[in-house]
Amino acid sequence: MAYNNLLTNLEEGIYTISINRPDALNALSVAVLTELLEAIRQAKDDDEVKLIIITGHGEKAFAAGADIAEMRDLKALEAREYSLFGQGVYKEIENIDKPTIAAINGYALGGGCELIMACDIRIASEKAKLALPEVGLGIIPGWGGMHRLPRLIGKGQSKFYVFTGEMMTAAEAHNMGLVDKVVPADELIEYTKKIAKTILSKAPISIKVAKAVIDKGMNMDPETGIDYLAEAFATIFSTEDYREGLTAFLEKRKADFKNK
Repeated sequence: MAYNNLLTNLEEGIYTISINRPDALNALSVAVLTELLEAIRQAKDDDEVKLIIITGHGEKAFAAGADIAEMRDLKALEAREYSLFGQGVYKEIENIDKPTIAAINGYALGGGCELIMACDIRIASEKAKLALPEVGLGIIPGWGGMHRLPRLIGKGQSKFYVFTGEMMTAAEAHNMGLVDKVVPADELIEYTKKIAKTILSKAPISIKVAKAVIDKGMNMDPETGIDYLAEAFATIFSTEDYREGLTAFLEKRKADFKNK
């Protein structure tokens, strides 16, 4: 499907979505979010798509946040719908049962920073800069970032960066846990695809179940989470891939997973 604000490519099971508004630092307008939602839903239903990479087109920005012009004249009820819409797009990304990786090629500001938090893994160029500058505009992050950020970097650090709007480097974001890996700028996409291929070499059902256990377990008390883990672990043993994986290990050969 062709998009006006996105570039998409499917290769070897890896579906790359590039936000394509480089002249606007890939700002996340309603049109961009609408297309992003459609792309994610299409990927969800496409059996050829095994993993999703989200990045920004161009060298300067991953996504420089929401389109300020679209927010300026919103009334309170309109602002609520605007917030819920953005949250809905990001929930769709967070909840898809396929792995997602944010390849952060430049500025990830405001809604762009919130977008990376909705992805499973965050890999940043060493030149990337991240921030949640909304309070300096008289608003707050509204697309889920203030819910996800404390779970990634803790309450105190979250308040520091939300209250100050201070920019963080890729290295600082990595040290706090907001970014998982930092690589040279010219190696970002190559490295991200390498990680994607590594993930795709593993048992697909195991990856899907592991994602569910980690995500859902974050919102469970420890006892419930452990019980849920046991049930999830047991379901793996009803698959063909578990036997193939263990047999391949014992036979000292590469496993041939069938996603069954």
